[in-house]
Amino acid sequence: MEHQKMISVLIRSFGTEYLEVAEDIVSDTFLAAAELWGLKGLPENPAGWLYVTAKNKALDHLRRNKLFREKIVPNVMADAKTGVEQFDLDLSEAHVKDSQLAMLFVVCNPYNKPAAQIALALNLLCGFGADEIAAAFLTDREVIYKRLQRAKQQLRLNQVAVEQPSTAQIKERLPEVLMTLYLVFNEGYYSEGASKLIREDLCKEAMRLMILLTESPLTALPTTHALLALMCFHASRFDARTDNNGEVVLYRDQNRKLWEQPLIDKGRYYMHKAMEKKQEMTPEISRFHLEAGIAFWHSFPEEQQQKWPQILKLYDQLLLLEYSPMAALNRAYALSKVEGKTAAIQEAEKIGLKNHHLYHSLLGELYEGVVDEKAKFHLEKARELAKSADARRILDGKLRILKGN
Repeated sequence: MEHQKMISVLIRSFGTEYLEVAEDIVSDTFLAAAELWGLKGLPENPAGWLYVTAKNKALDHLRRNKLFREKIVPNVMADAKTGVEQFDLDLSEAHVKDSQLAMLFVVCNPYNKPAAQIALALNLLCGFGADEIAAAFLTDREVIYKRLQRAKQQLRLNQVAVEQPSTAQIKERLPEVLMTLYLVFNEGYYSEGASKLIREDLCKEAMRLMILLTESPLTALPTTHALLALMCFHASRFDARTDNNGEVVLYRDQNRKLWEQPLIDKGRYYMHKAMEKKQEMTPEISRFHLEAGIAFWHSFPEEQQQKWPQILKLYDQLLLLEYSPMAALNRAYALSKVEGKTAAIQEAEKIGLKNHHLYHSLLGELYEGVVDEKAKFHLEKARELAKSADARRILDGKLRILKGN
């Protein structure tokens, strides 16, 4: 919890040119904590201990490193006339929040590609190491390590400043920041194969950073509130998404009693904020508004008559605003609930995602009871294409039910 605070403040103090120095100071601080706390026990104020230690280690670095002292000290000393000893690491709540907000816009700088922005966010703002990020992305540690190094080098080479973004910068860059956090959350919520702990941690970190954005007058905009509402609705179902054996439970089979009502209520609160009078710098309706609306209606029981017609309507709007094959597949499922399977099959087959298991899984479900042989073909094809054990297990269950008919 304290790692990303200290990283943000130190990088803001030193600049992105000395990003690794800030990381080393924080790493040394936590190493010292791991060694001393194990021997002497937890201090009375752990966070305060970390802050004092980080400040002292930063001060030591300023004393030792001549180049660093000559280039950085004039910018970070509290009083240039009294010497390095006056260096102040401001870890007040207000300064920490300002620094984290500034770092969000640094991390999401267009000098780096989206994949690199996500990795940087997880590393610098969430405290994840290369191993954890690799596990989340189902890739090799070396790939993530190189991605992080290249991304940090881009920040250094381009001397990206860590400063409060202006209104113009927010208007230009907030969409990138929101998309990065959206992808971090999705990586946790829809990840195939990563551990349950890492999945939940990714979602929680994305939500923590989203709350930070909603707390700043500069970024507490309708799209920001809409995205946080979407995250709250999805996160409310975390406990219901797996059974006692850790296996995935489909939405329609989930125990609604396990849904976290306080998070649903928070989602509705942020939805209300998102629909308040729009500001000139944000679009009237964003994809996050529409996706949050879909998630909102998913929080209602099946008996709610307007549920599926409203979801279908929102998918229609979403596809007009920003088409994606996955959204089209979800719309086809909603169509089956409103107009029946035959109409949905016709729409689903137009999408043509023949190399994706979700396409065949949906068609297998839609054809069941209509043309069972086609249902069997698509379910078997879906199983062949599925990458995760959870997806194959679900498809095996569907095939057993179908063969038993």
